[in-house]
Amino acid sequence: MRTSLRGAVAMTAAVLAPFLMAVALLPLRTSLTHTNLALLFVVVVVAVSALGKPLAGALAALSAAAWFDFFHTEPYQSFHIHDRADAETAVLLLLVGLAVSQLAARARVLRRVAVSDAEHLERLHATSRLVRSGDCSADELVERIREDLVEVLDLRGCRFVHGSTPAGGPLPRLEPDGSLRVEGWIWDLDRQGWPDGETELWAVAHGHCQGVFMMTPVPGVGPASPEARLVAVDLAGLAALALDGQKDLVQP
Repeated sequence: MRTSLRGAVAMTAAVLAPFLMAVALLPLRTSLTHTNLALLFVVVVVAVSALGKPLAGALAALSAAAWFDFFHTEPYQSFHIHDRADAETAVLLLLVGLAVSQLAARARVLRRVAVSDAEHLERLHATSRLVRSGDCSADELVERIREDLVEVLDLRGCRFVHGSTPAGGPLPRLEPDGSLRVEGWIWDLDRQGWPDGETELWAVAHGHCQGVFMMTPVPGVGPASPEARLVAVDLAGLAALALDGQKDLVQP
């Protein structure tokens, strides 16, 4: 709900903010060069791009170029441009606005990924410290790690099956390198997303499978980042070590 509201606000701002800027600059259109006016419109595009998705930034760039043309190039109150230099400025405003909107969107994605990766690593470190401390039972650790996997991989659900691989046909399996193994298929997890049904994540310690996390993804939601999947593999490994009763993990 929050995301959709923010997106609606960004789209509204993409249309209205350049228009309001164009109107506010009317008293200055004869005292400022068209290049300086265009730079002010770029500031508006950057502000809108920081709010929403790339589509909002692109729409803001189109709106800025249109209202710059309508209010600040001759003939005024017309979308025609007589002067070639003004036409070039309007085109450059559009192109720069589009480029800036995409860069801003990319920066938001990178910032979000960095924050998520830091949170996942902190989760892994906290669980590792808990394993070494010996303050809870193996079953309690497995339950905690099951909950961690739901958060890290953004799953709909996850259950743990003790022992070796569960009965039944081969299921998709998350491999130690974060890739997905699907029998009979070459599966590109990043491009194709999670397969339907459950996916296995083996809890392996010293070459022995102590159990399997049976993960159910949210339909229509893309896979977690490769870094998040590697954290998930390490969490499963911690569960296996706890179940294997590794006494050397307990601090003296």
